[in-house]
Amino acid sequence: MTQEVAQAAVAAQQLGVANFIANVDTVGKVVLVFLLILSIATWYLIITKSLANWLEAKRANAFLAKFRNIDSLEQINSLVKQGKPDNAFANLATEGLGALRNVGSFGGAKIAAAGGLSEFMTRAIRNGIDQESARCENGLTILASAGSASPYIGLFGTVWAIYHALVNIGLSGQGTLDKVAGPVGEALIMTAIGLAVAIPAVFAYNAFNRRNRMWLAKLDAFAHDLFVRLTVGSAS
Repeated sequence: MTQEVAQAAVAAQQLGVANFIANVDTVGKVVLVFLLILSIATWYLIITKSLANWLEAKRANAFLAKFRNIDSLEQINSLVKQGKPDNAFANLATEGLGALRNVGSFGGAKIAAAGGLSEFMTRAIRNGIDQESARCENGLTILASAGSASPYIGLFGTVWAIYHALVNIGLSGQGTLDKVAGPVGEALIMTAIGLAVAIPAVFAYNAFNRRNRMWLAKLDAFAHDLFVRLTVGSAS
């Protein structure tokens, strides 16, 4: 009985993640490295984008709190000049003020040809929103790719490892259950690694997408208020 327990302990030490990684072939190592790169990129984006979004939201809230208490173009211009635009709302206000200044330099005839002051300002503000929308998309392609491709990459590594495990078992002539279960179980580690990479990427992609929709909706509402203040000269 003691000998059987000792043999079981030795067998357990010979199997597992460390043993699998140590004995995986070149193709398996390439798969593991690729999954590791995807995992690093995923967590880098999760951490950096979460921090950046939090900081920008904090700055935007401070800017909006001041913006709601002003009711003239001079005050808007003064607010924008107080510091470097560090959020989408301040950037949009800067774009709008810049467009308003350009109205005088273009002349009435050119503005009329462009559709009038309202159309000119709408285009300028919409351009700022489009730029922010494009900026919000940065990194999401990598998260989407990691979330969708990682399970299949891990599955490919599993199939490849099982194939080689079965070939080695066949060559050794030891096809008993205990000889087959260990290598095949180790091969499934590839699938588990693929899922471990994919799950955080999918959750992060959905979370950032939701944040972007809410952020752009808030920015769009601000754009309407900004348009009124710039064109009429007072709060609606």
